[in-house]
Amino acid sequence: MFHVLTLTYTEPADVVDQVRPAHLEWLATEIADGRLILTGRMESGEGGILVTSDISTEEALGVIAKDPYHRSGVVRYERVGFTAGARAPGL
Repeated sequence: MFHVLTLTYTEPADVVDQVRPAHLEWLATEIADGRLILTGRMESGEGGILVTSDISTEEALGVIAKDPYHRSGVVRYERVGFTAGARAPGL
């Protein structure tokens, strides 16, 4: 199952920015380990979107739990899981 993880900032930008370096390091690790395949800030600037690889719901919840943003309480997460009915080659 793939998952779309939506992060919404719950604290002012200056507070979020204090945690950002640890969050970016964590993202790099999750990408390198193959759990995340796409990441980025929302166009609105109100948060971000993460797309997981084909992992279990439990693994997706574990990804969320390890995020320094989540651990420091500066974001709220929402998760939507979906099965891939059609895929681009290589996914």
